[in-house]
Amino acid sequence: MQIVELNIRLPYEGRGKILGRLYENVRGKIRDIHFFPPDAEGISEIRMEIEADNGKKLVKDLMKIVGEGKVLFKVLSEV
Repeated sequence: MQIVELNIRLPYEGRGKILGRLYENVRGKIRDIHFFPPDAEGISEIRMEIEADNGKKLVKDLMKIVGEGKVLFKVLSEV
């Protein structure tokens, strides 16, 4: 079990569709989540802490969903 911090940057106009698909994958695993407003370029940022069995596999799956956006991750702790 790992606690992973995800930093997801994606276009603001498509954020709703992507968030729905992200939620299906991380339901029940979210420890903390923060939504930031879009910047001048229209890019929105989402930071979340997730409990995951395999952090790298989770990030791979999320990168497929996000598409145009970026997914950065950091392993905070391993149990």
